[in-house]
Parts: sequence; structure tokens; C-alpha cells
Amino acid sequence: MEKMTRKDYFNAIKAGTLDPEALAAFCDKEIAAIDNKAAKAREKAALKAAEPDTLMDAVYGVLTDEPMTVADIVAAVGIEGATPGKVANRASRLAREGKAAKTNVTVAGEDGGKARKLVAYTLA
Repeated sequence: MEKMTRKDYFNAIKAGTLDPEALAAFCDKEIAAIDNKAAKAREKAALKAAEPDTLMDAVYGVLTDEPMTVADIVAAVGIEGATPGKVANRASRLAREGKAAKTNVTVAGEDGGKARKLVAYTLA
């Protein structure tokens, strides 16, 4: 008998032609694979949590009492790879922790364009 692929197993389960012993062995193998994947993800998350977040420290360091938009913070941070999305995430986290305050500011449009409301952050 040739080795069955996962697709073959699923087709056999769907058709109801797989014997119970083979089904149990297949399920045990899949459960073990899921457990291994979850264990590796936990290890990776623990390593990532253990290393310091330099961007978080940099964002906190540039905040002042004057409202700063995400674009302003990105420019002030000056770290390569600091994208607006990453900076906004760190600033929001600082606001949730009570280290920063989140406000809305109105920014005049360029070349007489419509004014925009943006989120700005200040030190709490």
C-alpha cells in the first residue's frame, strides 16, 4: 500500500471509507503537529517579549506636552524601519498604559485643501 497524503486522508474521511484505526492514527498525528506548532509559537512569543522594545522607548522619548501626530513622531524618532503603523501601535499602547494622552487635532489641508482631523499624542 502506498503512503496516503493528508488530502487522501481527508477524502477518505469524507467518503467514509477510512477504517477507524487509520482514522485514529491520522488524528493523533495531526494533534501532535498542532501541539508542536503551538509550543514553538509560545517559545517565539516568550523570546520576543523578553527583548526590549527600542521603538517604544524612542516614541516615549520624543513625546512632549505639544500634540504630535504619528507622522511627526516618525520624523522625530529617526529610527530606520519605524513605519507609521508601528509608531501608531506603540503610541496607542503608551496611551493605554497611561504614559501618553491621545487627542484629536485639526490639520490644515495642503494647497487650500480640506482640513483633516488626525490623532495626536502628548505626554500624560
